[in-house]
Amino acid sequence: MVAVGPVVTGRATERSWRSEGRAVRVVWWRDMIRFAGDRARVVTALIQPLLFLLVLAPGLDTLSSASTGGVDLATFMFPGILCMAMWFSGMISASSLVMDRELGFLREMIVAPVRRSSIILGKVLGGATIAMVQGVILLALAGLVDVPYDPALLLGVVGLQLLVAFMVSALGVMVATSVKQAQTFNSVMQVLVFPLIFLSGAMFPVSGLPSWLGALNRLNPVTYAVDPIRRLVFDHLDVTQAARDRLAPGVTWRGWTVPALMEVAIVLALGLAMLLVAVVRFTRAE
Repeated sequence: MVAVGPVVTGRATERSWRSEGRAVRVVWWRDMIRFAGDRARVVTALIQPLLFLLVLAPGLDTLSSASTGGVDLATFMFPGILCMAMWFSGMISASSLVMDRELGFLREMIVAPVRRSSIILGKVLGGATIAMVQGVILLALAGLVDVPYDPALLLGVVGLQLLVAFMVSALGVMVATSVKQAQTFNSVMQVLVFPLIFLSGAMFPVSGLPSWLGALNRLNPVTYAVDPIRRLVFDHLDVTQAARDRLAPGVTWRGWTVPALMEVAIVLALGLAMLLVAVVRFTRAE
């Protein structure tokens, strides 16, 4: 006769707001640990924006100085470069979701007694935090391109960066929930990043564009991330009204200038919408 030991019973932890919040925090913290342990990633993510800002802009300034009203091209491009840095960082952070799927770690997360939406929210917040760190590092270099270290300007830009980082991270996670392989995600990222950045007006003024390019610019969600930051920066620059009208006129819809607060609302709404899509896709996956 085989002796049978005592039966140990267990009870799964009941779901609650506290347990879901803990799950979000754990997923977020895991991304923070991975980011902090990869110092090369911090440096390499800044190389391309710095090349645009410190090499490309001064080089092109020799051709465009007559049409910028005395404003350095690097100063004009700085808001767009901020968004570019966060864009790359947020999308790269989202790629870890695809890698976790390939390595099988994602399946272990799914079987945990937490909602899948908590996993997605933790990934979005992690990516947004990393993108925000990269954006703040670049913001610290504002003085190199004659952008003043005005406290009101810096606080305003940081607040807008938070929204941009959230939207970019939500977009990256939304794409990652639909992609099965890391190579595919990298290809999709390249297709999304450069067209959206270049069509946003990050590198050129949005006034006086050809009709087809103007239409694409208005349909581009990144446009509404770059424009309020640029308008805020120009509000703190000592430039002529002609230069302001030329370089930072604001986004217009059929001649009506979109208020900066509406642009902020658009960025927030797009971020929330993409987060919702990512949650729905991830819930139905696997």
